[in-house]
Amino acid sequence: MADTTTHRDHEVAVDEAHRELLAHVLDKWSLAVMSALCEAPSRFNELRRAIPAVSQKSLSTTLRRLERNGLIERRALTTRPIAVEYRITPLGKTVREPLDALLDWASANLPAIERARETFDAEQSGF
Repeated sequence: MADTTTHRDHEVAVDEAHRELLAHVLDKWSLAVMSALCEAPSRFNELRRAIPAVSQKSLSTTLRRLERNGLIERRALTTRPIAVEYRITPLGKTVREPLDALLDWASANLPAIERARETFDAEQSGF
């Protein structure tokens, strides 16, 4: 069953497919990979160096998931030895603007959110 809310003049249905896609795009490693690939195509080890906290397994999983969703592409380079490069797709580039808007919102509202968290935590510790 989809969650439905009215937004401006239309309904927005948040169903399982939406939740799954947003979870794939908004997880911490996907954001870091997409950000890096928006700057320039990269090989696997270049991405590992650009995102030092990510494990090899998590990076591999993230790259496969983003490729499956059509947001990045994997290209074999005709070098010796053969290498693989990842790059953002045109579809992947369309994610940049809404992500930037969401990050701007988070930056603008983070102080208020931190105050709300502190208030909540203080009230919870009073029990």
